Amino acid sequence: ETERTMEFARMLVGPLEGAFLHMMTRLVQARRVLEIGMFTGYSALCFAEALPEQGRVTTCEIDDESAAVARRFFAQSPHGRKIEIRMGPALETMAGLTAPFDLIFIDADKQNYVNYYRRAMELLSPRGVILIDNVLWDGEVLLEPPPDERTAAIQELNRAVRTDQRVSAVLATIRDGIWIITPTPFA
Repeated sequence: ETERTMEFARMLVGPLEGAFLHMMTRLVQARRVLEIGMFTGYSALCFAEALPEQGRVTTCEIDDESAAVARRFFAQSPHGRKIEIRMGPALETMAGLTAPFDLIFIDADKQNYVNYYRRAMELLSPRGVILIDNVLWDGEVLLEPPPDERTAAIQELNRAVRTDQRVSAVLATIRDGIWIITPTPFA
């Protein structure tokens, strides 16, 4: 339905990335997942399906049309009840959340990626993982000067992650690049 009806269907997390998100949720034995940027809910369902019965996905979304599509999908899934949609600007939503989250997935407006990352670090459990999508940005992150504000913002995020002594990070080349970030013990 997303591919047929949504203007920006290419933003959808695909099956390969969905399987990766599902696996990461299980690997970290997550109970609480925070998703920044839900779109039509495919990734939220991937997380929810991997969670135990009492697990919860809190997802932040700003677009009413996307949220309406997601709610329809959630209603059709036995795991949809594990998902809570928080409407509004994600930074405002994140400011009102309490730690800890076991897995945090960032896939929203690129201009705020660094701000989302900083707040995610405050909300992350000591054994948690942060996943950040689209960090290769079709290879444009290698261009100097950056061609636009979104590319510049992703470059800034990539520098912030690479130089953050509090974390260990690996850039996985799944689709458009995903940071896999964990807190460094004793940092």
